[in-house]
Amino acid sequence: MSVMDDELKIFEAEGAQPLPAVASAGFVEHDGASIWYATYGAGPAVVLLHGGLGNSGNWGYQVPALIESGRQVVVIDSRGHGRSTRDSQPYKYELMASDVLAVMDHLELAKAALVGWSDGACTALILADQHPDRVFGVFFFACNMDPNGTKEFVATPVIDRCFSRHRKDYQALSATPDQFDTFVQDVSRMMATEPNYTASDLERIKVPVAVVLGERDEFIKPEHADYLARTIPDAELILLPDAGHFAPLQRPEHFNREVIGFLDRLA
Repeated sequence: MSVMDDELKIFEAEGAQPLPAVASAGFVEHDGASIWYATYGAGPAVVLLHGGLGNSGNWGYQVPALIESGRQVVVIDSRGHGRSTRDSQPYKYELMASDVLAVMDHLELAKAALVGWSDGACTALILADQHPDRVFGVFFFACNMDPNGTKEFVATPVIDRCFSRHRKDYQALSATPDQFDTFVQDVSRMMATEPNYTASDLERIKVPVAVVLGERDEFIKPEHADYLARTIPDAELILLPDAGHFAPLQRPEHFNREVIGFLDRLA
């Protein structure tokens, strides 16, 4: 079924396509939090890491396509997002990267490819930097690695609809459904101060990386994506025409083709 939701009207009203029946799901206790995960399919492992304020259900259009491509898919609700809990520690991308590693350890995944969206992309690249032996490669979509990479925020109807959906999902899934506004403040504080990778930090990354950006991305400067692709060794740059920060929801067929193409190249 072809999906096009450029204005996110479907997403606001209904969310993404529901995730399929899970092969396994549960919680991993790690560093003061209970981290929710689910697995689907069989084959080489790929871990999907959603964006800030979202949850694993945002990958509803991607999971079936990846299963069909012959892969085991793992989705994770980031600490404090979706079904996952948190303690009083401030949000840190490195902490969330360690959560992903804990889930991989629990599932006995020696190595996986990582597909990250926005905050999830940053988490994925930090994990690849710190534990390259556990990562086949990173599909790095719509994210910055230092504060200079972001545009000045401008509210739009599309962003407002996405935010509305995130609020509804948080209230439905979270163990603390009445704390959405505090949650937003805490995550936004992390986004405003992290990450802070220098060029020399980026140059030490040793896994294959695709730096991917929608040509109409609302948050990330295109020149920053170009800088990342030039600075990370052997990285490739992929631009998605007619797509913004929410391409996995807006243009899922195109997004899925690029993800599966990248994973096929890794193989």
